[in-house]
Amino acid sequence: MAEQAVDIARAVVIAPTALRDWVVVLPLVLPLLGGAVALVLRERIAWQRGIALAVLAALVVVDAALLVRVVESGPVTMMMGRWLPPFGIAFTVDALGATLALAAAVVALPAAVYAGVDIDAGGRRYGFFPFLMLLVAGVSGAFLTGDIFNLYVWFEVLLIASFGLIVLGGEPRQLDGAVRYGLLNLVATTLFLVATAYLYGLVGTLNMADITAAVRALPPEAPIDTIAALYLLAFGMKAAAFPVNFWLPASYHTPKIVVAAVFAGLLTKVGVYALLRTLVMLMPAEGVALSAIVGWVAGLTMVIAALAALAQTEIRRALGFLVIAGIGAMLAGLAVGSPLALSGTIVYAVHSILAMTAIYLAVGAVERVAGSSSLATVGGVYATNPLLAALFLMLALAVAGLPPFSGFWPKAMLVKASLAAGEGWLAGAVLVSGFLQTVALGRIWLLAFWRPRPGGPAATGGGAAVLEPAAIGPVIVLTGLVVLLGVAAEPLVRVAGIGAAGLLDPAAYVGSVFGGTAP
Repeated sequence: MAEQAVDIARAVVIAPTALRDWVVVLPLVLPLLGGAVALVLRERIAWQRGIALAVLAALVVVDAALLVRVVESGPVTMMMGRWLPPFGIAFTVDALGATLALAAAVVALPAAVYAGVDIDAGGRRYGFFPFLMLLVAGVSGAFLTGDIFNLYVWFEVLLIASFGLIVLGGEPRQLDGAVRYGLLNLVATTLFLVATAYLYGLVGTLNMADITAAVRALPPEAPIDTIAALYLLAFGMKAAAFPVNFWLPASYHTPKIVVAAVFAGLLTKVGVYALLRTLVMLMPAEGVALSAIVGWVAGLTMVIAALAALAQTEIRRALGFLVIAGIGAMLAGLAVGSPLALSGTIVYAVHSILAMTAIYLAVGAVERVAGSSSLATVGGVYATNPLLAALFLMLALAVAGLPPFSGFWPKAMLVKASLAAGEGWLAGAVLVSGFLQTVALGRIWLLAFWRPRPGGPAATGGGAAVLEPAAIGPVIVLTGLVVLLGVAAEPLVRVAGIGAAGLLDPAAYVGSVFGGTAP
């Protein structure tokens, strides 16, 4: 009996993959491959930093090329295993994902440079650089995936890497911080998985583009509101929003400063991104229904965290609360939900990635100079290192949202959007939080940099009088970017507008998956 011909073109992509389309997965392949090579060469400690720097530099170039392509041509999709959607795992890149992936790569590279002076031979031997590249791969995968379950997988990847980084050194306080960090993140991850299981049971698909249509076609009695609330709780914990944010200040002050800097810049932003993707693009009606709750969460997160930063006597702990205050500002844009508000959230996310990483590294430089980051013992840093004092002051003004630095524009956008939506109280919360952050950071600068060192004249307190280029160089580069985005914000604002429009109208996103785009 003759075999019947089977038309596999209905399930599998037949056409060869265009060379330019491989750029979609290179942000994942590069750090994973680099981490694997560094792990294999773990006995050759001197090689690992060079491998990481080369991989992360290449990643910046690839992410920049990917962003340019997406801005010029719209979202692009690549299907794993050549399966047609929605059966295969999709990597779908739009302006939002590409922008945040590029920002993540941009801060990871200076962090790897700074690690040259912050991570000793033991830390390198036990896997700092492989863990760093694995973390970057997890963050990039979360920003670029087009599959909701795959988003969970990439959360797990970055969570595993962050566990390895936070305990590097094995000090008791690091282990204590890791327990708190791990427990709350595992709870959030479990909630994420439960919500995803319910969503799959309801709509029968995990592809984000497919979910957007399936959710809109659900009958009114479908329990999609419950699923949206679970996602809000899970990603709110990941983003460190009030009242489930206590894990962050209890853990971010414990690891090496370069690890804390990467965490502060990247990890909470993945939670904010996931909220934007689920509550705005996938479940817009449910996002609107939850907007009042998100608004109150945003306002309380901003104000309470800023007040807590004022009460701290240790600079690292204060910065942890400032990270949380920034999350509140981003959630304010999500609560308002207008194109301007969402654009403000995206711009704020990029600003926070750069500024918070930079200011943590600046505090690391303070610790190298003064031997401590406690306001009870640090002082006189301006007298010995005026450049570091100037850099920290510029970063402090940026974090507080003052011109002409990068934090001013997103806060202005959020205030304008809140007022236009009739949410004057939310605009007031943004302004009050900014004022409190200005006071908190001004207090830190006056006590740590301007005031003479307690107990004696300006001194280094046992630290290095002259900072190594690898310690001050990354701070200079990131501060320069913060200033550049403050005085020339229009390109970022334009790209953020494209990203916000794609969330509100995902037709182009869906079209890139189902509209015949070659994988």
